[in-house]
Amino acid sequence: MNALHDPDHPDWGPFGRPLFADPDVRALSRVGVVDIGSNSVRLVVFDGAARSPAYFYNEKIMCALGAGLSESGRLNPEGRKRALSALRRFQLLARGMGTELTAVATAAVRSATDGPDFCEEVKRETGLEIYVIDGDEEARLSAQGVLLGWPGSYGLVCDIGGSSMELAEISGGRVGKRVTSDLGPLKLTDIKGGKKGRDAVIKKTLTEMKDVMGTQKDRLFLVGGSWRAIARIDMERRNYPLHVLHEYRMDAKAVRETVKYIQKADLEELRGKCSISSARMSLVPYAAEVLKRLVQTFAPKDIAVSSYGIREGMLYEQMPQKLRDRDPLIESCRYAEAKDARLPGYGKRLYTFVEPLFQGAKPARIRIVKAACLLHDVSWRAHPDYRAETVFDNATRANLGGLKHEERVFLGLSLLHRYRNKREGTRFEILAPILDEAGIREAEVLGKAMRFGAMLWMSEDETGARLTWQPRKRHLTLHLTEKAAPLFGEVAVARFDSLVKSLGATSEVRTG
Repeated sequence: MNALHDPDHPDWGPFGRPLFADPDVRALSRVGVVDIGSNSVRLVVFDGAARSPAYFYNEKIMCALGAGLSESGRLNPEGRKRALSALRRFQLLARGMGTELTAVATAAVRSATDGPDFCEEVKRETGLEIYVIDGDEEARLSAQGVLLGWPGSYGLVCDIGGSSMELAEISGGRVGKRVTSDLGPLKLTDIKGGKKGRDAVIKKTLTEMKDVMGTQKDRLFLVGGSWRAIARIDMERRNYPLHVLHEYRMDAKAVRETVKYIQKADLEELRGKCSISSARMSLVPYAAEVLKRLVQTFAPKDIAVSSYGIREGMLYEQMPQKLRDRDPLIESCRYAEAKDARLPGYGKRLYTFVEPLFQGAKPARIRIVKAACLLHDVSWRAHPDYRAETVFDNATRANLGGLKHEERVFLGLSLLHRYRNKREGTRFEILAPILDEAGIREAEVLGKAMRFGAMLWMSEDETGARLTWQPRKRHLTLHLTEKAAPLFGEVAVARFDSLVKSLGATSEVRTG
């Protein structure tokens, strides 16, 4: 058995061997989670590479269970009916998928006097056991969801639901201090005194939360549907070209400008432009007031939107530590290669081939180079005329964790150049402003190096070609063994010349 197929072989390079083949990891490959919140009830079934799971199924019903809770002390009767109907459906869907569901309920159900009765009714009607979690546990699970996408991150996680808002500290891959509050927008609608009354409550509550959490000057991670809606509005205000909410970045100035934009806007018109549901949009102005004061109170260095929260945190809870410690991007790309590439394992060899071109690159860039090499052949089934567009769209819009938007575009452009020399007239032109000129040039070099390297397939136990790059002299040398020399045919020569041109280099080919 060779190194590429032996799971215990030590020679797996700088990223270690893939874990998705381990039985205890693959056992997590399809996990069903139901999140019963104050505003929505959602089913997610995760599938795929366990460290960076795909959303096999995802459905949300806006039930507003927490509407009117502050006044009545009970769940919204209409919302309760809708939630029960949704849970009946979700349970049947899960059975059809062969998946067991884990259901958690948060602020509305734990606060309502009829919450226990609702849980009993659900169990009686569907057989589904609901675990009602307190605010501290809600904060912990949300923070773990963030760690699923950003392992080892430092910062403050803020999860806003309909009836509550939680803060949790993350540091070095661990969840630290956490605190809960009633700053959910459904609760804020019931505060007397209008905006002035709300501002006083928000300011007082956040001051108390800061007393518990202390100074938090690192990144602020925003979790929850209301935050995502505000981020989508920020994209609209800025005319931002990539509509991927996960890892979308804002700063304090952007938050202030977007809050003003919301306050002045026709909300129905804005809702249509941003594809936000009516139920969600009705809560956005209240959430915006909280966000503005939250940023003022904690003054984070930057702000990142997370699509991962409680549901992903529940999946993270089940992961062995060895899996938690892995890079979600690399594990996901390895899974894609193993499943879809013509020669699984060749991505590692291709990385070794192109790596000399990236001497001195920062680890963050090397990581993306590795991901690109793993993905270089997974779209081979697409029609040749559309492969470049297909791989670009997949990279920039796929559900991949641990990717900043700039990195998404870099990855997409490098894969585009894996299949096409020129980028003019492609969808990259729309996203070009996200990537600087240096990044564009580097992505082109990577793509053309992969395009050339893919021509040099040999048996798995042979290394027939390697590159030597002298950056100061701008000189590239291709070394070929006698056995590999016949691979350097007309098409390969043309691709090598294209790579040399992108480098602005001179070149030579050595055989022997």
